[in-house]
Amino acid sequence: MGISIGLVGLGSFGGQFADLFMSHPLVDRVALCDREPERIRAFADKESWKGKFNRRDAYASLEDICKSDVQALVVITQHWLHAPQCVQAMEAGKHVYSAVPVITIPDGDETLEWCNRLVRTVRQTGLHYMLGETTYYHPQAMYCRRKAAEGAFGEFTYAEGEYFHGYDRPDCDLRDVYRKRYASKAGQEWAGIIRERYFQKGILESPMHYPTHSTSGPISVMNARAVKVSAFGQKPCSSDPYFDHQSFGNETALFQMSNGSTMRICEHRECSVGRETFRVYGTKGSFENNCWKSYAGEVSLSAKEMRDPLPPEVAEAFAKAAGHEQFYGGHEGSHAYLVHEFVDAIAHERRPAVNVWQAVRYMAAGVMAHKSALRNGEPLDVPDWGDPSK
Repeated sequence: MGISIGLVGLGSFGGQFADLFMSHPLVDRVALCDREPERIRAFADKESWKGKFNRRDAYASLEDICKSDVQALVVITQHWLHAPQCVQAMEAGKHVYSAVPVITIPDGDETLEWCNRLVRTVRQTGLHYMLGETTYYHPQAMYCRRKAAEGAFGEFTYAEGEYFHGYDRPDCDLRDVYRKRYASKAGQEWAGIIRERYFQKGILESPMHYPTHSTSGPISVMNARAVKVSAFGQKPCSSDPYFDHQSFGNETALFQMSNGSTMRICEHRECSVGRETFRVYGTKGSFENNCWKSYAGEVSLSAKEMRDPLPPEVAEAFAKAAGHEQFYGGHEGSHAYLVHEFVDAIAHERRPAVNVWQAVRYMAAGVMAHKSALRNGEPLDVPDWGDPSK
């Protein structure tokens, strides 16, 4: 028997996941929720959805869909809404999947409190929370976790994670991203709130407040947490309006990890390259640039070789919905894996891999890095919320 699931937020990013969730063999029923009705119609009118979607399962607000009897909600709304909406959904009795990051707001202390609330809500309700961190299911991350499980790295010594995303990158101009976010109904409301609550008080945004693409790879592979951080920021070199409310254009952090290794994390928005990657080094083996290296030699790897296999029936259903065999979706093919992990975890009543304890570790590392950068590199402790209850 399958599960029922509600998709909350059907904009450009949420829409990329809709067909995957609908077509998963363990999903029997799909509900749709968006403040803008035309987004719901885009899927409700599709012939392929008629077997799992009934027009009675269309909702215009999170409050309404929380009153429904669906088991789980997939929250892919604007990033400043993620944590509050996930708490609201769990308090209403729903398992939740959250798009990345946990939340992005200018105030680091407030971000850490939302991390605390999420962990507390999971513990109190017994429900599952999963962060849809795309890097976790990049082929490189899947391969490295397999090698780590084999002990092939030996003792971890050092790791690096990078998210180099220039604000004016031709294929994804961050100014355009901002314009689109603030053009939505939620964005128009947020524009006034963020200005009054934060910017007018001198609390500015930071690249390290969206750290999960760079932190999740090394942390998940080493299965270690950040303990202490020293970080530095570079003031924007450009007078572009994108930086009007940014503390730094680039931030770089060095962490002491719980396993004794060190980890360098870069979140750069003024750079001439676009790169989202990580490297991990150990006493027996290391991984960098899609290559496994050890004293025995080097092995270059393709994405297909690095990926974990999906269950055949899931891969077949995704391929049928997509109309072709390249069904993995965006962000280096991570979308299909994220969808399968959440659906399978809820259907089989198990904790998702990217659970709330992992999610807050990825997030807290960036928050404390920014705090250190504001203090010119002062070493700071990174908070942690422990491990899941056994």
